[in-house]
Amino acid sequence: MIIGMLFFALANVFAWFQYNSQFVWPWWEGRPFLTVFLFAIPTGLCFWYAIRNIMQDTGELWAGKLIGFGVGTIIFAIMTSLLMRETIFTVKTMSCLVLALGIISIQIFWK
Repeated sequence: MIIGMLFFALANVFAWFQYNSQFVWPWWEGRPFLTVFLFAIPTGLCFWYAIRNIMQDTGELWAGKLIGFGVGTIIFAIMTSLLMRETIFTVKTMSCLVLALGIISIQIFWK
């Protein structure tokens, strides 16, 4: 389970850079093909191994989907806060992060 979650975290870091580098560094703004070619394979492989590990642990595809959603939401919040300086400390964003943690917790602990 933990290995799967780590692969989800890494995949979401790669995905964040693939989609949002254009907003952080002006150099990436006009290079969509380079960005996709650079990040698509490692992102896809990390998602593949994430689902594989979660499925082996739980036997459920839904668990992988929901854990992936929760981990992705948390990684997005961290990356956006660090690199775009957008605050996560709003009622709306903090509520969503608490819900993401709740989704992850349900998938891990509710047997």
